[in-house]
Amino acid sequence: MSPSLHGKCLNDKPSPMPKCLTYTLSAAFAALIVPSTAQAGELFSGLYKHGVDTPLTLGGSPEGGVDFQLGYRSGPIIPGTGLAPYAFGALNSKGDTSYAAAGLAWKFGDKLFIRPGVGIAIHNGSAGNFQRTDRIAFGSRILFEPELGIGARINQRMTLEASWVHMSHATLFGGQNPGIDNIGARLSLEL
Repeated sequence: MSPSLHGKCLNDKPSPMPKCLTYTLSAAFAALIVPSTAQAGELFSGLYKHGVDTPLTLGGSPEGGVDFQLGYRSGPIIPGTGLAPYAFGALNSKGDTSYAAAGLAWKFGDKLFIRPGVGIAIHNGSAGNFQRTDRIAFGSRILFEPELGIGARINQRMTLEASWVHMSHATLFGGQNPGIDNIGARLSLEL
């Protein structure tokens, strides 16, 4: 990584979407869009309440606003299963932490379904190991991104799901690990 890009990716200054997140998200989408013999994937978008206080976060969140999410989930990587890779980006309406994530999700059911997933996220929030009053100090630039969706099929090509997205590093990269929970809804369109 060049020094100029490295500095822009690792600073603690808020920005809507730094170049490193844009590059990471673009690479993840390109990798998932490559044609395969499996069934086609789906595009999804969502709206999320940013920084919801849950038992998985430590002491509430100084961040807020709404996250606008846009992503792609490919068809199953093993035919006949619901295991599929995904990638998405989330842009925060207040200029707080935005992020890009990629991982694997497993869909159980069709008309009614549950979709757990786990991935890795990169964010533009604070990676510092100190408390802040204006932003979450995540303690790491790279975070684990477990998620859970519960949804229903609207028609042959569309689904709607309630979704929870968590980000933290599980204290693997240091003692500072406040985490963040985002709760919202996704609408998916099968291609």
